[in-house]
Amino acid sequence: MGLHVSTDAPSFRVVAYRMGWYGGRDARQIWSSAVVPGHRQPACPLAPKTNMVSCANWSRSLTMVVTADFVPGDYLLKLVSQTNAQSYVLLTIWDPNSTATYLVMNRSLVEQGWNTYGGYSFYQGKGPCILGSGPYPVCNRARVVSFDRPYDVNGSSDFIDNEYPLVQFMEEHGLDATYCTDVCISEQPTTLLRHRALIGLDHDETWTNSERVGAMNAVHAGVNMAFLGAATLVRHARLQPSPLGPDRQEVDYRNSQEDPLNGHGDPMKVTGNTWSSPPTSWESSSFVGQIYSGFIRPGQPSAPMVALDASAWIFKGTSLAHGRSVPAVINSDFDHIDPSGPIPANLRVLAHSPIPLSGAYTNQGKWGNVTYSDMTYYTDPKSKAAVFDSGDNTWVGTLRPCPSSATSCPRPEIRTMTGNLLWLFGQGPAGRLVPAIPNWRSVKPPGS
Repeated sequence: MGLHVSTDAPSFRVVAYRMGWYGGRDARQIWSSAVVPGHRQPACPLAPKTNMVSCANWSRSLTMVVTADFVPGDYLLKLVSQTNAQSYVLLTIWDPNSTATYLVMNRSLVEQGWNTYGGYSFYQGKGPCILGSGPYPVCNRARVVSFDRPYDVNGSSDFIDNEYPLVQFMEEHGLDATYCTDVCISEQPTTLLRHRALIGLDHDETWTNSERVGAMNAVHAGVNMAFLGAATLVRHARLQPSPLGPDRQEVDYRNSQEDPLNGHGDPMKVTGNTWSSPPTSWESSSFVGQIYSGFIRPGQPSAPMVALDASAWIFKGTSLAHGRSVPAVINSDFDHIDPSGPIPANLRVLAHSPIPLSGAYTNQGKWGNVTYSDMTYYTDPKSKAAVFDSGDNTWVGTLRPCPSSATSCPRPEIRTMTGNLLWLFGQGPAGRLVPAIPNWRSVKPPGS
């Protein structure tokens, strides 16, 4: 595997760590390179028609051989310069033949879509409009982003907050888990059928059509889905090759009228602003169970999660009663049920949590000075597979151990609930043990 590194330091080395529990040490060193010369790579060109920044023009700095020591898992490659400056490269080692109980799916499409390296992402840009006009989505954004560039935020993107705590939790408890990325599932969606449960992580908003269809087929075949983050399946992307290999460019015009594929190909691959935008016109609530309904503004405190169906399996061992809350759970994006749209007939709402509008945005329903975040569960009527949606975009982050000085801490209850979820979903089609009994019609207020 080639590594392309740009640095002002005269030399650097690379240390590969497999991330996990390891008795509380968090990681295990797998490999270290020799010290190699460093140099500054050329500027990464900008594609003017799409605002794509690609560093495919960089030369290879060194080669890392992926040996049998690199067992499947999530890795950080730590780049350490002669001056002790440090950065990281994300790496997932995937075994497509694994039959592990749980398949944990990393969200590389989201990480790259939000990556601003070079000044452009799907959500922001620099300079004048290249297509369209208007304040949102910003018209100088990228329409294509490249995996042939580093991640911002020290190269590790948001792995530490949105993925790693769940990896730690599963490996601390010795669960039978393996790891992949959403790109792997997009390329080989039938591999989902080898596992009992797919585990989605915080902020998993962007999916390709083959990934989406593969997940739906897997549920129909008896594979459980746990969407731990909110806003799942909101954004729509497709993949295309780069000079360095297949599927190394991610396309999302966020406007079907701008997408060159519109009217000239499969409508389910045309990238509108959301999956519900024409020509895809597919409502994700029919599969996820809920809709994306808003976000708590940056810097605002996390909202409590309020139990609605306290007798449900998810709350076992928490001592929660109806209407009781777990503090500091919900932040960033959140979901809630939408009875006016397509919704699974046997949807069960497990938690129904008010979100104060003083610190949040929503265009999906307001009741006085609040809107709502919901936690839901339903089961497929034929296969008995289950689909769980936390309705909260920081669930994984709350799995981190609490500091002893914390005065408001959700971790004990959320860790217990996560254990309940993984136990049930690890048994096979969860509806065989816990069929979903619908209660969504009785939820007040009833969502959008």
